[in-house]
Amino acid sequence: MSAGYTERQQAMLQEMGIRVWVPPQVDVVAEAVSVADAAVSAPAPVPVPVPVPAPVPTVALRPTGVAAMGWDELRAAVSACRACTLCERRTQTVFGVGHPQAQWMLIGEAPGEQEDLQGEPFVGKAGQLLDNMLRAVGLTRSEAPAHEQVYIANVLKCRPPQNRNPEPQEVAQCEPYLLRQIALVQPKLILAMGRFAVQSLLKTAEPIGRLRGRVHEVPGMPGVPVVVTYHPAYLLRNPLDKARSWEDLCLAREVLARAG
Repeated sequence: MSAGYTERQQAMLQEMGIRVWVPPQVDVVAEAVSVADAAVSAPAPVPVPVPVPAPVPTVALRPTGVAAMGWDELRAAVSACRACTLCERRTQTVFGVGHPQAQWMLIGEAPGEQEDLQGEPFVGKAGQLLDNMLRAVGLTRSEAPAHEQVYIANVLKCRPPQNRNPEPQEVAQCEPYLLRQIALVQPKLILAMGRFAVQSLLKTAEPIGRLRGRVHEVPGMPGVPVVVTYHPAYLLRNPLDKARSWEDLCLAREVLARAG
């Protein structure tokens, strides 16, 4: 029943045995204080950690004036180069070997583990196969006259980690060094070996299979014929293609003979 009765009315109702409902008294002030205490004692929110970006590897600009360097200056520039992150893991740079006025210039892709350790391109089993290929057409990497001794260089001067494929920015940083080597050697013929060497030199995405059997030129270097072939390391894994590589060597020899 409603609690809107006078005290006398409530007493009369109780005498009649009728219980009167009385709403409980709420201490508004105490309740407000309790809520406030709860708010104060509530734990502060835990801050969410902000991820910190990984430090960017420190690289330096490639030396200027590469296009005008001589052999000694160019070799020193390559040795000190820190234009890409490959410099951080190399044992040493792999500049190139051979006769500085060789008629044949051989260009490979990038140094492997043994090349990184020895500082010379094409060593190990792939290098042995290359030596046999050269010997078959009367050439050598050992000391010999310019018409017999080749000059060998790679597109990259530092070994990629785990011998992974070269990345475009790495090829771009090393390209001026290779182009200067070509300009200094002034070869009568370039033999490009391997997909990355071929595609970076010729500025094409076509596979070697479509480029074989034809004579090409390095863009911006007219008059220097380029013959493409498989990399010796590829031939070790795919020996059936050695016959095709021999055809490429014969083509290169014919091109050089026609050029006089």
